[in-house]
Amino acid sequence: MATFKAHQGWEALGDPSRLAIVQCLAERPRAVGELAAELPISPQAVSQHLQVLKSAGLVTNRAEGTRRVYRLNPAGVAALKDQLDTFWRRALEGYRDVIDDSVEEKP
Repeated sequence: MATFKAHQGWEALGDPSRLAIVQCLAERPRAVGELAAELPISPQAVSQHLQVLKSAGLVTNRAEGTRRVYRLNPAGVAALKDQLDTFWRRALEGYRDVIDDSVEEKP
């Protein structure tokens, strides 16, 4: 199983083609040809993008006959979600601190 690499995960999703691939794979696992048929990029480009996503720990693959079927890596996606949850929690705590400070300052 691929290991999630936080920085690489966010960087990988910054590319519109890779984000589109992840959105497709969120629906169901797919082979390169299936992804290329749904996206405006060549099968070779899809393969290159999948390698970046795999290196970042966001997708995995397995052989099914002569083709490789890609799917989202639940651990990698969960790690991104955990980071977003942490960012969100910190932002809310910061807003709460600002509001608490402004309430304390009022006479």
